Amino acid sequence: MKLKPLAALALASSLFASAPAASAAKAGYVASETHRVVTQPSAAARDAEGRDQLRVTVWYPARVGSAAREVALGPPDAPLFRVATLADDAPLADDAPGRKRPVVLLSHGFGGSARMMGWFAAPLAQAGYVVIGVDHPGNNGVDRMTAPGAILWWERAEDLKRALAAVAADPQFGPHIDPTRVAASGFSAGGFTALALAGARFDRQRLLDFCHAHPDDGVCRPQIEFAITEDDMRKALQRPDVAALEATAGADHSLPALKAVFAMAPALVQAFTPDSLRGIGVPVRIVSGEADTVAALASNARAAADAIPGARLTALPKVGHYAFLSTCTDAGREKLQICANTGPQELAHRTAIAQALKLFERTLGRPAQ
Repeated sequence: MKLKPLAALALASSLFASAPAASAAKAGYVASETHRVVTQPSAAARDAEGRDQLRVTVWYPARVGSAAREVALGPPDAPLFRVATLADDAPLADDAPGRKRPVVLLSHGFGGSARMMGWFAAPLAQAGYVVIGVDHPGNNGVDRMTAPGAILWWERAEDLKRALAAVAADPQFGPHIDPTRVAASGFSAGGFTALALAGARFDRQRLLDFCHAHPDDGVCRPQIEFAITEDDMRKALQRPDVAALEATAGADHSLPALKAVFAMAPALVQAFTPDSLRGIGVPVRIVSGEADTVAALASNARAAADAIPGARLTALPKVGHYAFLSTCTDAGREKLQICANTGPQELAHRTAIAQALKLFERTLGRPAQ
């Protein structure tokens, strides 16, 4: 499970733009990011090219004085999203002898990418956490989307477990992280992923029954990132490799070391069995928008909060589903439908970061300083 550097992110270069070098962040650590590739056998069934590879992004606190730059997504001359101020592959911040840093696993939304969630990861890294994200195979905005990638949702949890194990074995990060102090977070389908890591179990028929009864619910309609019908799903499930993964759908995909969940606008909650939601035993905090028409508050975030013991929900007025993407630029709002329907992104970001930091400090302990 050895990680290999992802050379220059060449396959995604058209999506990423960066401003000239900027000074390091004024408060806390400098957030840095680095990229790796790890083998993930189930990726072959989901990836459009049949590759058994999982791209991993690690955000971490860098040594004081590390130079940082503004990272954006989109054409270099007209980026669509502003991500964060980040250093590239900077030296890890010096730790006190014997102290190890807690970890946050981070899952992007349907058709998104790890780097799209850099707005959330960077402040955690500045606070001292190591954050691990992935580009979920067959269900990310860098590669071609696939039907298996769009329907094998529980494999997202396995992706993050694989990434955690690989980073823990990595010579750069392994000696400095504590794999027994882990939290999970995610947006939309990434929120589903975080809940699966906490023990929520998938039941496809339950979701199909819900959608037959509520065809206009946002999660039941074709998604703008990649439209797939029920017939497309059934055809994909006829493939032997996909059927083999489908057989594991209702299994336990939890991570025993998990200490907390922070979910942003979680989707697909109706796919979870009620008993498994009631059985979640770690603190869960959820933030979602009242104007969300993709993962409607009532059938997703509120349904999860009502079922999970002790879960807390913050519903933000006028906030839409895509508020939890990186900040849309003026060009993004002009060109992209998702950017036209975010609502107040600054409110969504500020609330999510503040609540996540509070939850993680309480459940994982204060990161090494």
